[in-house]
Amino acid sequence: MTAGLALAGPTAQASGPAAAASGTDSGSRERAFAAAAAEFGVPRTVLEAVSYAQTRWDFRPGHSTSGGYGPMHLVDAGLGDRAEGKGLGTAPPAADAAPAADTLGRAAALTGLREDALRTDETANIRGGAALLADTQRRLGLPSGQGTDAGQWYAAVADASGSTEDDVAAAFADDAYGVISTGAARRTVDGKDVALLPSSVKPQRTQLDRLGLKKKHNAGPVDCPPGLDCEWIPAPYQDLGNGDYGNHDLANRPRAPKITNIVIHNTEASYDTTLKLVTDPTYLAWQYSLRSSDGHIAQHIEAKDVGWHAGNWYVNAHSIGLEHEGFAATGAEWFSEPMYRSSARLVKYLAKRYDIPLDSQHIVGHDQVPGVTAANVAGMHWDPGPYWDWEHYFSLLGAPLQAHRASPRSELVRIVPGFDRNVQPVTSCTTAGVACTPQGTNFVYLHQAPDASAPLVNDIGRKPNGAPSTTSVSDIGARAQAGLVLAVAERRGDWTAVWFNGVKGWFENPSRHPTAIPVRGEYVVPKAGRTSVPVYGRAYPEASAYPAGIPAQAIAPLQYTFASGQRYAVGDLTVPTDYYRATTFSPDTPGDHVDVVGTDRYYQISLGHRFAFVRAADVDVVRAR
Repeated sequence: MTAGLALAGPTAQASGPAAAASGTDSGSRERAFAAAAAEFGVPRTVLEAVSYAQTRWDFRPGHSTSGGYGPMHLVDAGLGDRAEGKGLGTAPPAADAAPAADTLGRAAALTGLREDALRTDETANIRGGAALLADTQRRLGLPSGQGTDAGQWYAAVADASGSTEDDVAAAFADDAYGVISTGAARRTVDGKDVALLPSSVKPQRTQLDRLGLKKKHNAGPVDCPPGLDCEWIPAPYQDLGNGDYGNHDLANRPRAPKITNIVIHNTEASYDTTLKLVTDPTYLAWQYSLRSSDGHIAQHIEAKDVGWHAGNWYVNAHSIGLEHEGFAATGAEWFSEPMYRSSARLVKYLAKRYDIPLDSQHIVGHDQVPGVTAANVAGMHWDPGPYWDWEHYFSLLGAPLQAHRASPRSELVRIVPGFDRNVQPVTSCTTAGVACTPQGTNFVYLHQAPDASAPLVNDIGRKPNGAPSTTSVSDIGARAQAGLVLAVAERRGDWTAVWFNGVKGWFENPSRHPTAIPVRGEYVVPKAGRTSVPVYGRAYPEASAYPAGIPAQAIAPLQYTFASGQRYAVGDLTVPTDYYRATTFSPDTPGDHVDVVGTDRYYQISLGHRFAFVRAADVDVVRAR
């Protein structure tokens, strides 16, 4: 680390507001942390850890879609609806609902800097964050100064969460101190290299009482773990007349059907609009919505009930849906660190409660959900899109994707291209064909040959005419996404081919900078004598399993070919074979709200970007070498 940057006074700092943030000096953020820590008497580890917990040290100059600005996430309360959340510091009390904390204004008052500088200049922004921490420490009567024990700043760090609830503030502080303990290093989205070396520190958690925060009290049947800011905003289960109702179904999960998956969505709407939609009985419902600005969570239906969110009734019946505020084509501007952390804490809790494995076959994106029939494939959703950082997310889940390596010649690989430096070409985020704003992506492209100039592979479900996939932001046809485990078809030098939607797809995978790692696991191959086997978008029972009065559901194969000589990684060997019948408003209707269970067995496989199902009777399971 480099320290000792001499900073100019407030007036000079306020001029040229975007100079530092947009500059090419990769070490400037490190020096800004060091200088601000020295100026305001805040331990540098504390300052950097708070920033990491808020933004992972990122700074996107200009407008902040998530309510806060800069690496210290300073909130401008004047943003109105865009500043719904809380940032660094505590909002002043109000007679009713507390407003967003105007930490930007407070930082301006403490430092003498203009607000536009705090928004757009990295040095000013970090000075503002340091000033807020130091001010809180003095207000609480706790020892201050850069040489003080970092553990003595626990209450000030908790206060930086902006929460008025003790367990939420404590969870934020514990996250920040966890960063101090383990260390962290990354290149930010704007090209700044920051590293925090691990250090031993004993957080003084008893200091939390000094903040006078309230104990959390959740109204309604909120199901959230400690440390999350959750509220109950129910989705209406309402009779609309003429046999129509909305916007979800009652059930008795996990007894029947079993909960096997958690689906990660993004809203394609603001948080306010999202709440209006989920509380509209004529629309759709899901279990949880998460706000970008601060990771706040609203729960809408209980886990026992079935939301209408995945576009696949079988997946709906077996999943919990989480909607994250944001727009897939914009990505990182909305996918904030507080939201990632809240989401991961919630998913980890739900996965433990319902015995859901923490892997990419069970914690899935909406873009991984298959169409129920061939006709549905092209219209399936593609969120959360190429800018959701799956590698970071699984690390927060405590299940890092880099784990479980196998022999270098394993027949299975897991895609792990990195994120921040994996800037793949993406187009059509705003205007057809126009390149999107360069930023980290979560995938590698698959080509028809081991050559970067070769056409991308075709996804026949999206382009039946055989045309290659494209770089359009919504085109998932040739994207091998981080976390996917795929079966190797061939290796040639720095290139690896995998089986993908019935074709061989090549991606660059150099040994010096691998984009995939060999892993253990199982794959399936067609049984001897079979030239091909069908693949399905759902695992419904055989016709004989349906009782009188419940029509048997067709088991229609998708359009993809799983031919002899191909193999596909197994995602789950214990897939429930059932159909949850729910077609009427009342759960007491005879013959309705019934889980029909069959004896036919299915396996879940990684067919392409989306998963699919195969009948166990059609394939053999092989352990990867």
